[in-house]
Amino acid sequence: MTVLVFTLIVLVGAFLAGLLGSLTGLGGGVIIIPLLTLGLGVDIHYAIGASIISVIATSSGSAAAYVKEGITNVRIGMFLEIATTVSAIVGVVIATYIDANSIMVVFGLILLFSAFMMLKKKIDHSNNEKTSILASYFKLNGSYPTEDGVKQYAVHNVIGGFAMMFVAGTLSGLLGIGSGALKVIGMDNIMKIPFKVSTTTSNFMIGVTAAASALIYLHKGQIDPVIAMPVSLGVILGATLGAKILIKTKTDKLKWVFAVVITFLALQMIYNGLIG
Repeated sequence: MTVLVFTLIVLVGAFLAGLLGSLTGLGGGVIIIPLLTLGLGVDIHYAIGASIISVIATSSGSAAAYVKEGITNVRIGMFLEIATTVSAIVGVVIATYIDANSIMVVFGLILLFSAFMMLKKKIDHSNNEKTSILASYFKLNGSYPTEDGVKQYAVHNVIGGFAMMFVAGTLSGLLGIGSGALKVIGMDNIMKIPFKVSTTTSNFMIGVTAAASALIYLHKGQIDPVIAMPVSLGVILGATLGAKILIKTKTDKLKWVFAVVITFLALQMIYNGLIG
C-alpha cells in the first residue's frame, strides 16, 4: 500500500469517525483506533498518538461554540482539569510499562462501557437546588440557557466527581481517547450537574487532558505526522458536519446502530488482545 492510498483511507475513515462520534457524543477516537489497528495494522501506540491529536483539534473547535452560548461551566471544567491533567500523564507512564495486547483489551472494555452509557437514559438535574459546602466555596454552581429561559443548577459531591476525573484522565492518557463517558458520569451522576452542561463541559475538558498526554507521546516519538494529519483533518470535517446534522435530526436509532458497531469492535479488540 502506497502512502497516498494509506492517507486517503485514513482520511475517509477519520471523516466517518468524526461524523458518527459527533452524532452520538462519543468522539472519533473510539472508531479511529480500531480502524488503524485492526484495519490497517498500525501499532496501537501510534494509533493512540494520532487519536490524541484529533481529540485536541475537535475539542478546541466545538468547545468554543458551547462556551460562547453559555452552556459550558468553565469554572467546573478548569477545576476538574487539575485531576484529569495529572492523571493523564500517569496514564501515559503506565502505557510505557504494559504491552500493546493489554492496552487493546482495556480499550475494548472501555468501548463496551461507552456503548452502554450511550444507550442509558439520561436524567435531568436542572431543578437541583441543594448544594455542597465545597461547591459553594469554589463557586461551582451556575446556570445555562434553555428554551424556557435561564435555569440555575447546584453542584453536589465535589470530592466524588474529582475522584472520577482521576480515573477518566488515566484512561485518556493510556488509551488516547477523550474518556467523555466517564467525565459525564462524574459530572452528571455524581455531581448532579444537568446533562447538557455535563456533556459540553466534558467536551471543553477533553482537549486540555489530551494536550497533557500529547506532549509525552510526542517526546516518545509516537505521534507520526503521516497518520496524525489525515486523522485530525478527517475527524474535524466529520465532526463539523455531524454538529449541523444533529440540530435537525433525531439520533435515537443511530445510537443503537452505533452501539452495535462499537460492541463488535470492542469484542474484536479484546479477542485480538487476548490471543496476541
